[in-house]
Amino acid sequence: MTGGDGQPALGLFDAVVLGLVEGITEFLPVSSTGHLILAQRLLGLPEGAANNTFAVGIQTGAITAILALYGRRVWAAARTALRPEAGAANLLWQVALGAAPAALLGLFAEDWIDAHLFRPSVVAAAMLLGGVLLLALDRWHGERGAGAELPQLGYRRALWIGLFQCLALVPGTSRSAATIAGALVVGGSRTAAAEFSFLVGLPILYGAAALKLVKNPAAFTGDALPPFLVGAAVAFVSALAVVAPFVRYLRNHGFAAFAWYRILAGGVVAAACALGWLR
Repeated sequence: MTGGDGQPALGLFDAVVLGLVEGITEFLPVSSTGHLILAQRLLGLPEGAANNTFAVGIQTGAITAILALYGRRVWAAARTALRPEAGAANLLWQVALGAAPAALLGLFAEDWIDAHLFRPSVVAAAMLLGGVLLLALDRWHGERGAGAELPQLGYRRALWIGLFQCLALVPGTSRSAATIAGALVVGGSRTAAAEFSFLVGLPILYGAAALKLVKNPAAFTGDALPPFLVGAAVAFVSALAVVAPFVRYLRNHGFAAFAWYRILAGGVVAAACALGWLR
């Protein structure tokens, strides 16, 4: 069995492992892409377009969990998108503004990113730096107070959050961490920052998967289809199990635990790269 670039297609065991990694890490500020790259290397999977496409494709499973959890809120925003209430920001327009910068940049830079940044050394550096910055930002935010909830963020702040999300194009940075950091900087609460990071992922992750499908359709067909479906399904179920507890945790805690995890994991990966254990 071969994948989209002539490499062996992933097995079902590999798909289950990668689906779990994706679902658990996608919405935590620890970098799902970074963890997927490392998991692929530890499973002995080769580098290549097909496996990069698989890693992006199964994100559709995780983001569909957000539709299952927040679908009513999204539908309510869609019904009033063309006639928003006076003085209130419409969630759908907030999400569109937040998604636009990364979507546009990713559209033009995707091939360069795949060729140059999908590697453990980049993941290690991004996890270390991101952990230090997230720790500092969380402490700074704690000194400022609670922050604004999602409806009060408005459109200008949604766009600023979207600009921060562009940092997540570097594997290991974490789309969730970049979005959360942007929301905290512009005055959002911790729960609003997390929930906006979930919702702004809807157009980003579905769009990224659609782009991969257009560029590499063989990665989702033939022998490659069953592992993709299994991986996406596992990502959906595991994301469902993670999102609600994460939001509850943030009501009484900050992001320090995730920041320290990033620093520790980044240090381990950097050491493994230096010793030649990871290419």
